[in-house]
Order: sequence, then C-alpha cells, then structure tokens
Amino acid sequence: MPRISPLRPSAARPTLRVAYAYCRRRFGEVPEPFSVAAHAPKVFWSLARHESSVERKWTKVDRHLRELAVLRAALTVDCPWCVDFGEMLSTKGGLPTAKLAALPAWRDSDAFSALERLVIEYADAMSTTPLQVTDELVAALREHLSDEQVVELTAYIALENSRARTNAALGIEPQGYSAGACKVPVRR
Repeated sequence: MPRISPLRPSAARPTLRVAYAYCRRRFGEVPEPFSVAAHAPKVFWSLARHESSVERKWTKVDRHLRELAVLRAALTVDCPWCVDFGEMLSTKGGLPTAKLAALPAWRDSDAFSALERLVIEYADAMSTTPLQVTDELVAALREHLSDEQVVELTAYIALENSRARTNAALGIEPQGYSAGACKVPVRR
C-alpha cells in the first residue's frame, strides 16, 4: 500500500480524469505512481509532459539496449514497481524473455552480447551509491556507441533512478503488469 493513497478518478479534476482514461486505455489501468502524483497536479502534468517528450524524442539508443539499462537500474535501486511496469513494456517491445529472466544475475549469464553487458554494467555503476562509473567503462561504451548515444543512455538511466527513488519513497509496490520473468523480490 503506498504511503499516500492514489487519487481516485472521482476526486480528480476533469483534466486529470482525461489523463486517467488515457492511462486505462494504454495500460489497462492507471499506474499507481500517476494516481499518487495526481495529488500535486503541477507535478503530475510536468512529469507527464516530460515522459511523453522522452518517449517521442530520445530515440538514438536501440530500444532493447535502453530497456535493459532501465530495468537493470530499477533492479539495482530496488524498485519492484518499476521492474513490474518496465518488464511489461519490454515484453511488449519484443525484448526476449530469456534476457529478462537473466537480468538479475546478468554477470553469470551468456544471454547478453558484449555491448548489452557494457550497458548493463553502466546501469549498475550509475545506480549504485556511491556512483561507480569509471573512465574505462565510458570509453568501452564509446567504442560501440556515439557520444550522443552515450549521453542519451546516461539520461535514461538517470531518469529511471529518479522514478525508482520516487516510487520507493512513496511505498509504491508492483501492480501485476508483468509475468514476473525478472523475479524481483521486494526487499523493503
């Protein structure tokens, strides 16, 4: 149960009810982080605009690489809701289930290419406190990705860290979006 109850559609302003209807159409239900953020409409709309812009405009990094990085960041920061939702999106986007299942113990798996392993390692390094990104790791990424792609990948991982920490602080738990291939235990 989240620390702040989700705002029910009946209690929401008309514009928020329209956003809720869009979410139900797109995801089957209103994601709890959205309905909790709706208590602060200016925050809700700022986040909605930002997420929409990211989805449309951050397109330089291969979708599967991006999804692996975002899911690994969610696992590293320990956001079960983010993993649940991200796994559903990744599955719909065609990321193989075998890669999702191998992601929690990626270092022991041969399911990933050399570039995928670098991206996952980078997500871990960015999502660990203290930060563990090294010059060597970024140089290795730059052997495969353009500078623009490295910057975009970094921004995706940083955004997921923000989402994950927000959801964790508000006590938002999984809603059952995914089949659970990542098998993430809730450690809180």
